[in-house]
Amino acid sequence: MDDFDETTCGTGGTRVLPTSTRVRRLLAAAATLPALVVSALVPLASAAPAAADEMAFETGAEPPLHLVTLSGPGVAGYRGPLADSYVRVAMLREQDALIEAAGAPDPAYRFTSALNGFAARLTPAQAAALRADPDVVTVERDRVRSLTGAPVRTAAAGSPGGGRGGAGVVIGMVDSGLAPDSPVFSGAHRLGRAPAGFGGACAVAEDWPRERCTSKVVGAQWFVRGFGEDAVRSGASLSPRDDDGHGTRMASIAAGNSGVTVRVGAREAGRFGGVAPQARLAVYKACWTAPDPRDDGCATSDLVAAVDQAVADGVDVLSLAVAGGSGYDALDRALLGAAEADVVVVAAAGNDAGTAYAAHPGPWVTTVGAAVGPQRRGRVVAEDGPALTGATSTGRAAGPARVVRAVDVAAPSARPARARVCAPGSLDAAAAAGRIVVCERGGRVARVEKSRAVELADGAGMVLANVRPGSTDADFHAVPTVHLDRPAARALARWLARHPEGRVALRPSGTTPAPDRVLPWSATGDPSGGVVKPDVVAPGSGVLSAAPTTGRAAAWDLSAGTSAATAYTAGVAALLRRRHPTWSATAVRSALATTAAAVDAPVLRTGAGRVRPEVAGRPGLVHLVRPGDYRAWLESKLDGELNTPSVLLRPGVTTATRTVTNVTGRARYFSSRAIGFGGRVQVRPAAVRLGPGESATYTVTVQGPAGPGDGYVVWRGGSGTVTRVPVVVGGR
Repeated sequence: MDDFDETTCGTGGTRVLPTSTRVRRLLAAAATLPALVVSALVPLASAAPAAADEMAFETGAEPPLHLVTLSGPGVAGYRGPLADSYVRVAMLREQDALIEAAGAPDPAYRFTSALNGFAARLTPAQAAALRADPDVVTVERDRVRSLTGAPVRTAAAGSPGGGRGGAGVVIGMVDSGLAPDSPVFSGAHRLGRAPAGFGGACAVAEDWPRERCTSKVVGAQWFVRGFGEDAVRSGASLSPRDDDGHGTRMASIAAGNSGVTVRVGAREAGRFGGVAPQARLAVYKACWTAPDPRDDGCATSDLVAAVDQAVADGVDVLSLAVAGGSGYDALDRALLGAAEADVVVVAAAGNDAGTAYAAHPGPWVTTVGAAVGPQRRGRVVAEDGPALTGATSTGRAAGPARVVRAVDVAAPSARPARARVCAPGSLDAAAAAGRIVVCERGGRVARVEKSRAVELADGAGMVLANVRPGSTDADFHAVPTVHLDRPAARALARWLARHPEGRVALRPSGTTPAPDRVLPWSATGDPSGGVVKPDVVAPGSGVLSAAPTTGRAAAWDLSAGTSAATAYTAGVAALLRRRHPTWSATAVRSALATTAAAVDAPVLRTGAGRVRPEVAGRPGLVHLVRPGDYRAWLESKLDGELNTPSVLLRPGVTTATRTVTNVTGRARYFSSRAIGFGGRVQVRPAAVRLGPGESATYTVTVQGPAGPGDGYVVWRGGSGTVTRVPVVVGGR
């Protein structure tokens, strides 16, 4: 393993979407549609296909899998008089007609809940024929996406949440599965109210017996037809069981049981609890490990199938931590279907700032960026020398002891380059025993493997030294360790050069609060996009999580990435769904954003700011989205503006309107003001009085010459509530 550097409207609402006219048309035409479509598509089938696809097909390769999305929503978005089962049958018949007309094989997947579509292996001619049909929105090649987080094995004891919260709520985790052996997933804990309305299944496999589903893990399924069983590495579990570890870590962050003792080796390192420890988990494994780790990932078709199933099962919150696609593809349309089913959808912005904009750009998704998490600090204290501060997870001190460079205690058979980075087996125990060894970071050796090499050489501790700019990480190490950044590492090297017999001590110095800073690799929003992204940021480093125990000495990691931030935010969403069971998903998403703490960075890096679970339940005002508005916005049919809890004014646009609703339960006065923008933005009205559930519309106006900029509209309530709305001005 390498070094890891890295709706409904209102509080109740009704369901909305395609008209019953289209459903009746589908049912009435089901018998004749195949013939009609065949006659319309036959001329197109002979059209010249793309050269690359045709070459692959002509050489006998199996046609690639494609995702075909039909117009309109899935069953979850239907608001007409017919039973859902009847609408589902109509969609399947429509799919059958298209498949037969194009001469396509039986699909690998059918989608009817979150969207209307299917995944099938198509030749270029078949794909072209389907693209030509007026009821087909997209035909796209299946592809494998990466997960958006990696373990950094850096930890801070304690939990990101409290001991209670989330009872009765089901979080759907679309990820790499779950290793259910940890006590954080035990059904024996006090979980409170059982979930109502969830109907997910527990898929049984050789290494996943039925009893693996408990009162905590209420559903578990897996989806591999897109990735391919033949492409999965040998020994991987064709079951909901986690082979990668990512899904286990994310599930524990979102909803791991509270009060679980954290042990690293023989050491006790505090107690753990997820953000919403009483929430239930539904596992949808759609991400797989391959023989070559570079091929690991999640096929889009498997992800869409997982989302479709989660919507059908009735999850309350959906957490997704995978890279985005281009535009509004089948996955983002499936997430739209989840939002139409009143699911709070939370997804990762991605870890590729500088090369891609934030993933999942749809306004129906709470897209989460990564902020700096809690930092556990330690010091390297030299005798008669400097005291250098770095990162550590240990509560144990080491030394004073003689400090040596790893390359100076290399094993006789080890190459200096391998010894310098403390590769396994590269150190001489006779020379390293009882000493604190300075190991350089990098060399394609995992950080924790370096401390393991020091331990095997009987070293007393390790200083992990950055040789280039990079993070410092408080990993779970085999020996007491302090990780120094490059300036501190250079200072230690200069001192050691002058004091070759010098001695140092490693001393823990406590945990510092997380600074309000976005991590540099967290993806930013697109200034020309339709809405502000990311929506919020959350801790994306230093987040303690459970890990699979198979082949590991420790069952804990501290995870990094927008994946961890997403799981954290999904847990907060579960807390809100439990605290306010009558709130719609759009009310929850609005509260998550407008109660966030400001972060000193551009809005397109932070969105509304850092998620704050302690105040998210008291937003004062929320921005509600009417049923059907998300889809109308996507199809450019929306009459008016989308009522998002953020404003993005494109160049040349100087005004925007939004509507806020009082959810305090009492009549309140609310006053508004604009912060930032150099005084160029005005909010009207300046104050409103709203009774419980009443709404008011406000206008944001840019005055005078409008260059690019950003800021916030802030509403303050008479009971102390603060509602912050990020605004980006694109200029003229």
